[in-house]
Parts: sequence; structure tokens; C-alpha cells
Amino acid sequence: MKLILLASLIIALTISATAQNKDYSVFDSNGAPTDIKSIIERFEDVDVVFLGESHDDSVGHRLQFEIFKTAVLNYGKERQIALSLEMFERDVQPVVDEYLAGLVTEKHFLAASRPWGNYKTDYRPLVETSKDKELAVIAANAPRRYVNMVTRLGRDSLYKLPKESRQWMAPLPYGKASKAYIQKFNALMASFSDNAAPSNHNPIINAQSLWDATMAHSISEFLWSAKDPLVVHLNGSFHTEKWLGIPEHLVRYKEGTKFLVVTMRYEKEFTRFNPDKHKDLGDYIVLTDAQAPRSKR
Repeated sequence: MKLILLASLIIALTISATAQNKDYSVFDSNGAPTDIKSIIERFEDVDVVFLGESHDDSVGHRLQFEIFKTAVLNYGKERQIALSLEMFERDVQPVVDEYLAGLVTEKHFLAASRPWGNYKTDYRPLVETSKDKELAVIAANAPRRYVNMVTRLGRDSLYKLPKESRQWMAPLPYGKASKAYIQKFNALMASFSDNAAPSNHNPIINAQSLWDATMAHSISEFLWSAKDPLVVHLNGSFHTEKWLGIPEHLVRYKEGTKFLVVTMRYEKEFTRFNPDKHKDLGDYIVLTDAQAPRSKR
């Protein structure tokens, strides 16, 4: 056991040493410099780790893979680890499980699971690691067709769906966005348009909450069923930054859940923590080099 832990620490240190100050920097919530090793050490005390990404951040994707691999090596012997993904919708969970079990080929898995365009470069390495280590992979997100329903027809329209269809989303009625989340959402909308008026009833907020609630519920189901679980969940950073969104819904489904929020975003000045932009985006903020090539979706 000591040799395994020693090897794990060496790997974690290698991750930090080889990339730190080359194409990313790590800070705590207040802007104090830290490293990837410190993030991974915190996994011991939490049930869920949220890795909030920019979807086209190639450096962030590389770090996600390294973090996940090291988490599996450090904690996989003692804990039930699961990879949870915004990038797969709940109704393809049976297909994901069939692939992990070796029952269907990767070709048929991809044809049936609606993967994102950057799956092979950015998410496949984590899924393949899970398959190799016989770990669960959670297709966590609500099907996009139902999110679109909420945007067009309102949240109550979901009650018109057959019972079989409703199993692929958070139980109805799903939770509403918090006041803080709505304020954050309105600020984002205002940044896109000078004419974006603040609203507590924007249908897009209800759609966003369906995403958040469904991912939270998907994670909670694993937490309830597993012994000493550790879930590593990948999502767009807006869903978790400032501890809002998915974390808020998660503690409703499983009170007392301990979680860690890591927010990754690319910046031209990635070595400098700007308190006005970066403070309290999460427990850790990873700034990556905006000049690195973008992932193609």
C-alpha cells in the first residue's frame, strides 16, 4: 500500500512539475498560488469533484484526464469511483453500459450515444480509462429535446411526456434556480446584449435548471448506491462556478454531500489571478493559456 501511495504522489508531483507555469496556473478561491497535487489531495475528503471546463479548452481537457487518472490511482483501491459527464444524456446510459461491459463495439457505441464532436480528443481518454478499470460512467445530462421543450413550452410541459420518457430527467417538479444563480445568469445574458433585461422568469433559466437538476440527480443516484463513492463530474463551468447550479441541486437530493468545485478557464494572462474576475469561482481556479490551440467541437 505504501508503494502504491508513493507512486501516486510521484505521478501527482510530475503533473505539477511538467506543466505548471508553462500553459496553466492554479490558485485557490482567494488567489493564492497552489498546484494540481493540492487539488487531488482534497479528493480524500469529498464525495464529488466538479471539473468545470470551457468546452474548447484543450489544456483544460488534458488536465482533466491527468487529474482523473491520478484520482483513480490514488483512491481506486479503497473507493468506488465514477466518471460523470455532462456530455452524455441520460437516455443513452444503457448504450454506455453496454460499451463498458464489452458487449457492443466502439463504432456502434458512438453511433448510438450522440457524442460531442470533440469526444475522441477530449473525453474518450477518460471513458477508456474507466472501461479499462471497470469503473462506472454516468451519462448525467437531460436529453436536449426535453430541455428545448422547456424553453419553448415551459417547465410544466414535461408533465405531458409519457412516464417512460420522464425517467431520463430529474424527478418532477425539478428545483428552480436560486436567486444567486439567476443573478449570475442575467449578468451573463447582459454581457451578450445591451438590451437583455433581467428576469426571474426567463424560459432559458428553467431550461438551464433542468440541465443542472438532472446532472445533480444522476450523481446522487450513484452516491446513494455506492460504498464510499467518489464521483468526478465534467461540466461546463457555468453549471458549477461559485458553487451554484449543480451543487445546489445536489444537496437537495442528498443532504450532506461534500463536494469540491474546480473551475477552469483560459486567459491571455493565465499566470495572473484577477480578483475581479476570478475570486470565488470555485475552491480552485485553473487558468490555462488562451493561446493554446482550441479543441474542435
